[in-house]
Amino acid sequence: FEVLKAKYEEALSIKDVVGIVIGTRPDCVSDELLAYLGELSKKQFVLVEYGIETTSDKTLQRVNRGHSFATVVEAVERTSQSGILTGGHVILGLPGETEDFILTQPEILSKLPLNILKLHQLQVIKGTRMEKEYATSPQDFHISTLDVYLNLVIEYLKRLRPDMVVERFISQSPKELILAPDWGIRNYEFTMMLLNKMKEKEAYQGQLYPN
Repeated sequence: FEVLKAKYEEALSIKDVVGIVIGTRPDCVSDELLAYLGELSKKQFVLVEYGIETTSDKTLQRVNRGHSFATVVEAVERTSQSGILTGGHVILGLPGETEDFILTQPEILSKLPLNILKLHQLQVIKGTRMEKEYATSPQDFHISTLDVYLNLVIEYLKRLRPDMVVERFISQSPKELILAPDWGIRNYEFTMMLLNKMKEKEAYQGQLYPN
């Protein structure tokens, strides 16, 4: 705790730094840390973002995350109760997950006290265990084309709580590390395509969210 506290305070002491965003795992936050960050958030901007990845315990086990979805729920609730802005990251298209299953996620996540969500497409990275799985069991992977993923994100957003801020829709790994998919598109370009397609379809976030 003391080491983390020193790092956060060093960052906040730098001129023009107005806050901190902490990206971490749901099984890595103590009550002591959350109490400190809760007090800090009364004076500075503080956001804690958790790697959620999926709502499926089966998938979490398969990708060796080392925690359950119940751990995610507990961490998000404890963080929010501490008065801290709370965010999460999810990966769409993890091995073994179908589009139907992925579209059950938004309603589950919407029930959590999350302020912010980041969506990422699954990327198979060279030199990883997943690269070996992809080579031996490609049928377990639903590597989307750009257009398929675009439509999946729209359907996901339609089922998501309308007041949740979605900060990101895709991630970008260095080109030399990506095995699949290689879309060659930047975050802002995808965002513009998404906004245009949503206007075209008259779709909006929360459209299918149960009130």
